Amino acid sequence: MIVGYARVSTKDQNLERQVQDLKKVGCEKIYLEKISGTIRNRPEFIKMFDSLSSNDIIIVTELTRISRSTKDLVEIVENCKSLNVEIKSLKESWLDTSSAHGKLLFTIFAGLAQFERDLTSERTKNGLAVARARGRVGGRPKVDSNKLSMAIKLYNSGEYSVSQISNITNVSKATLYRYLGK
Repeated sequence: MIVGYARVSTKDQNLERQVQDLKKVGCEKIYLEKISGTIRNRPEFIKMFDSLSSNDIIIVTELTRISRSTKDLVEIVENCKSLNVEIKSLKESWLDTSSAHGKLLFTIFAGLAQFERDLTSERTKNGLAVARARGRVGGRPKVDSNKLSMAIKLYNSGEYSVSQISNITNVSKATLYRYLGK
């Protein structure tokens, strides 16, 4: 079966163009979703994967519809491979795991993406080392212990709301809750 997956990030966006493109290439079933791609638990995406059978093909109009990162895409392709399911992108013609050429290109692109992640990590580590050598510590600034003590006392008194305490002491609500253990 040829299965399509179409997704937009917000409720206001329209799926029509993607649906038309997927119908043109013969998708028999199309899963539609209006949810951010950064969310891992996308209900229609999960439903699609649960319905797949061996030799099915997933088609997307472009990679950003199915994944938000190379790591995510590699994981999705690996899951497809374990189910004996192929995946194709209409925009990125190099992603076609049903052909030897597509598999080779996907492997190369996945390797390049991993290489780029590794380089970024190295640059970040080097930058942090240089900053430390100059005496820069980084991270969040320390909370003023006097302000924090006052905020906790005000909270324990029960006379003030957390918003009021935050305004009085200039200690954020999140910081206060973190130190209160809530």
